[in-house]
Amino acid sequence: MKRRAPWFVADFDSASAMLQATARFLNGQDFPALGLSRRLEPLAIAVNLLPRALRRFVYIRGGVQEAIAPARLEDVRAEEIARWATELYPRRTFPAIAIGSSNGALVHLYAALGIPWLPQTVLIPVRQDAAGPDQPHEAMDFGAKHAARLLAANPELQLHHMHDPNQDRLMLHGMTYFRVKRLRLGPTYERFITQGLQSGGTIIVADCRLRWPTTRVGERHVFQFGGFGGLPADEHFTGSERIAAFLEHQKSSVDRWQPPSPDGDSPESEWGFEEVLAQDIERMAHERDYRVLRLSFDEPDDLAAPVADLYRRWYVRSGVPARRLLVESFVLLDPWLVARTRSVPFWTTFPVERSAGALEWYLENAEPYDEIRIALFAHGMQSIGVAPPERWRAALARARRHGAFLGTRAKAFPEDFAVFARFYKELSALPERHAVPPPLPLTEIDQLIAPFGAVRISLGSKGS
Repeated sequence: MKRRAPWFVADFDSASAMLQATARFLNGQDFPALGLSRRLEPLAIAVNLLPRALRRFVYIRGGVQEAIAPARLEDVRAEEIARWATELYPRRTFPAIAIGSSNGALVHLYAALGIPWLPQTVLIPVRQDAAGPDQPHEAMDFGAKHAARLLAANPELQLHHMHDPNQDRLMLHGMTYFRVKRLRLGPTYERFITQGLQSGGTIIVADCRLRWPTTRVGERHVFQFGGFGGLPADEHFTGSERIAAFLEHQKSSVDRWQPPSPDGDSPESEWGFEEVLAQDIERMAHERDYRVLRLSFDEPDDLAAPVADLYRRWYVRSGVPARRLLVESFVLLDPWLVARTRSVPFWTTFPVERSAGALEWYLENAEPYDEIRIALFAHGMQSIGVAPPERWRAALARARRHGAFLGTRAKAFPEDFAVFARFYKELSALPERHAVPPPLPLTEIDQLIAPFGAVRISLGSKGS
């Protein structure tokens, strides 16, 4: 499994990383350097030694290198994305195939079940220098000018143009985020399902119901200001004292954002599931006599606790006590090494206050762990809502024997760019190695997850 993402798809994004991590698990492989070259490890560590301004410049330039020129949008093809995704997986049959929202906790569920996942949403980073982070109207105008070529060439895609001047501020100095959601399965996904799904098998729909205020730009095209994470949706539009303080610290020319007025809401660009695809899944399931199982949840972090407990039970059934909790962050995840080290995964969307709160709630209610390790994704700046290292240290103190950051250097966070190399290195160095337990039967999903209340499960047959 060595095929790289298409030239127009971001490597360093939730969908790309989670797809590759899932596929590598099913191929019996770990996920070194988040799918990037191990040769980048010395470079990542060296960047941490640079002065802050230069560190940020390197971070921005590294991201912009992935962005495509607007003129190339007409060359993007949805089926090329689908071929890349499906060719990552081993050629065998599975009792189920998942499709839909990106979610790190679900990556571990798919691993435990031994099944593949196909993303609905991917990120296409587009080069843009004219509109800065605090100029959302200019950003929307840019999308309106260039998106038509992308959408005309790909009638099966819907564009969610996202502009988040809080969490993505550094990247917005050189690019903009075109996230596309698939509205139909298409020939490649359909072929993969018919060839890979066992007779009478199950299509799992990963249905994150998170929505966000949006402005309609055109047919199959919405503009989303802000994104899920450190700030509630409404605060992006109303302004607040902390936004004013943040913008002053960033030496912005404004003290609040003035984005285009929303005229509705849509599935959140990165995490939300677009329901139109479900109709095509139902159609195929009915034609092929497949079963449909829908996992519906309100926010990405909702799945962390139930999946962690699922893993605890999975390990106990294999005869090995589950004593270590590994708190993952965004794309800092590795399902193969998690299972080999018998670590219980607790995935967090971002290292923000709401994710820290989810972890604290879990530790209050779960049986204590002997060991807790926490990794924190570094996005390059102290954006609004980031939980400080002290709050994460308090969670580490709940370990009965040992609590420590994994790959993360608290003094450098959130500009600790070397974490992307250190995460894999330190995770792979954890003591104990075990064989990956046999996959869980699909019939146990409702028994193992539903009692925790965070996930609604609906079952159907023949697409009903």
